[in-house]
Amino acid sequence: MKILTISSLYPNNKDPKHGIFVETRLRHLRKHYPDVSAVVIAPVPWFPFAAKGFGEYSKFAGVVDVETRDGVQVYHPKYLVIPKLGMHITPWFMARSIRQCIKQLQADGHSFDLIDGHYFYPDGVAIAKVATELAIPFTCTARGTDINLIPEYPVARRRIADVFSKAAHLMAVCKALAEEMIALGAPKSKVTVLRNGVDLESFKASDDDTKQQLRSELAFSSTGPLLMSVGGLIERKGHYLVIAALAELPEAQLVIAGNGPDLASLQKQAVKLGVADRVHFVGALSQPQLSLYYQAADALVLASSREGWANVLLEAMASGTPVVATNIWGTPEVVSSPDAGVLVDRTVEAIAEGVRTLLSAPPKRQATRQYAEQFTWQQTSTGQIEIFSKIKQSERISSLNTKRDAS
Repeated sequence: MKILTISSLYPNNKDPKHGIFVETRLRHLRKHYPDVSAVVIAPVPWFPFAAKGFGEYSKFAGVVDVETRDGVQVYHPKYLVIPKLGMHITPWFMARSIRQCIKQLQADGHSFDLIDGHYFYPDGVAIAKVATELAIPFTCTARGTDINLIPEYPVARRRIADVFSKAAHLMAVCKALAEEMIALGAPKSKVTVLRNGVDLESFKASDDDTKQQLRSELAFSSTGPLLMSVGGLIERKGHYLVIAALAELPEAQLVIAGNGPDLASLQKQAVKLGVADRVHFVGALSQPQLSLYYQAADALVLASSREGWANVLLEAMASGTPVVATNIWGTPEVVSSPDAGVLVDRTVEAIAEGVRTLLSAPPKRQATRQYAEQFTWQQTSTGQIEIFSKIKQSERISSLNTKRDAS
């Protein structure tokens, strides 16, 4: 089966963690089903200047046109983004770059059974336009804010509804997103929940002795609880709530892993609350680094306002670390047992109390690991291949019927 995966959420040479969940899902699909061949188109915004003074935008200028990642050719066509107007016109610029890339691939001898798209806006809108023009069936997977936030804008909502109607099948990473898609007009018969799995080889569980050893190696105190908050440094991830909760947890230390525009304000908040000596900003970590920090921690605290299926929750659990997480969207589907952790409201008081409750009687680290082991990538890959095979078979039958009618 020949698959063309398309998503702007995909790692590149300048940002190897960007959209890593899409790459991970594709890698496991190919691992479990070796007859699947894949090419990736991962568009990036066009920006002409690579100087660091331009901040995050400077990364885009350094993204290569094509690279090989995990044995897969990944193309990075550039598309124009105009600030303040992007919501309305970005899908058309993205479609243009995708169309040109596909036509070049076809000219070079590539053919595809289907397009595996991710994120409904702007990606899904662009994919639907191009796939319809080129008569290639496509699927699209909802990831989070593309369904639980962006449809609040009427224009985007109408365009997403058009994707629903044109796609061969629709997927969501959690039940909550699937239900919202159906509420927005997606045909229930076309929607399937395919949850993200966790890489159980990359994230190993630590016992109490290993946890203490790692805390020493990472230069953290061996006394008092060690908490983690992982994700981009933006309001939606709620790091500021965790810092505020830390002020009510005088014995605890907090590691914040991630990069983003809110770094300075979070550092100022920590100073203002008198907890700066207990908050450690470590930047964005690779998966091997994250694994070590998870194993050293007593709990992961996720205070997001919106999530689809938060991969960090399963990563922590696979490392034996229970979680305190806000009770939003797909998170209750991940945290559904005392061995996983506790769910809380999105307030400082509730987060602090949740940490106290969890740490007063924490689950055994191996029990938390065993809970995470039920979320395998094999299940996701099997679900994908079943959907893709049905689409391919349907296209074959349709083609035969067309030829018969023509004769």
